[in-house]
Amino acid sequence: MTTDGPISVGATDASNIFSGNMSGVTGYTLNSMTATVTKTGSVVTSTVQFSADISTMFLGVMNKSAMTVTGTSTSTASMPLFIDFYLLLDNSPSMGVGATPADVATMVNNTSDKCAFACHDLSNSNNYYKLAKSLGVTTRIDVLRSATQQLMDTAATTETYSNQFRMAIYDFGASSKTIGLRALFALSSSLSSAKTAAADIDLMGVYGNNDAYTGDKDTQFSTVLPAITKIIGNSGSGKSSAPLKYLFFVSDGVADESNDACSKTMYNSHWGDISPRCQSPINSSLCDTLKKNGVKIAVLYTTYLELKTNQWYMDWLYPFNQGPFGPSPSSEVAQKMQACASPGFYFEISPTLGISEAMDALFKKALADAHIAS
Repeated sequence: MTTDGPISVGATDASNIFSGNMSGVTGYTLNSMTATVTKTGSVVTSTVQFSADISTMFLGVMNKSAMTVTGTSTSTASMPLFIDFYLLLDNSPSMGVGATPADVATMVNNTSDKCAFACHDLSNSNNYYKLAKSLGVTTRIDVLRSATQQLMDTAATTETYSNQFRMAIYDFGASSKTIGLRALFALSSSLSSAKTAAADIDLMGVYGNNDAYTGDKDTQFSTVLPAITKIIGNSGSGKSSAPLKYLFFVSDGVADESNDACSKTMYNSHWGDISPRCQSPINSSLCDTLKKNGVKIAVLYTTYLELKTNQWYMDWLYPFNQGPFGPSPSSEVAQKMQACASPGFYFEISPTLGISEAMDALFKKALADAHIAS
């Protein structure tokens, strides 16, 4: 049912259950029995009311051979809710890092500048992106592509009824030339089509060092998050006409953008202009509007691995990517990513917990949370 109201076949079933349970029971005369089953929002309520006369023994001295008893039995069940899932996938150059320390080591050992990133330089056909593929290196973006496709399979097998879930897939842009929120797959209940579209998830292309289009500022949280906030809008009650809404946000949590409010600003020259460049942990307040709109944010933090052979990393990223013992849940990046997430919806992955497992766990947690909330 897509609308509220009585469920006649349910009332018939409730009557049959009542009659079946009382079969063979003696000592009473049933006067009346009424069963109703009604859907209100996501809750189905079954109510059985009855009246019966029961023979008495001790009341006979008062010339009362029977007494009337009445009763009501009520039970409720929450129906599975309609949910829209929006996936915001960070495909900026830093997601080209090796997926595991072994992959990082392979890149470092096979590049003259000890670079751990499979940079997708569109201005150079002999780039590290192609090198990584030739070496069989698995990058974060490769794992993310596979994990997103597997998520669609999980959703398809979990649906209670058709069109219960809708999916949308967004990234940060195909290249620095067209950087900005990009829809790889618009919101749809066709999970098979979403899986097909997920095959196009790939690393953002850039145009050389000090990129001509962005000056290497390719992780623009302050632009992308407000844009998807506007698209998602307000979360609903879980009805087909007003689905609940969840944002799955996958990123390594480090912004690289023009931002005058950055705590540690760098400057780089681009076509004679001086523009501020900021590399810093994500500003978690960018997630606040979504939460105020009732949208749950599930954050999957792809831990920014240590790259001590890279001087840029050591100069600019190492200071805020450290806990007492290296990259850890206490690092500033991890803390900001967790602050972006809704309570209970934060996962940090490491080589021992893959992206696929974490996305699957977040999806199942979202379903359980939606059921409890209803």
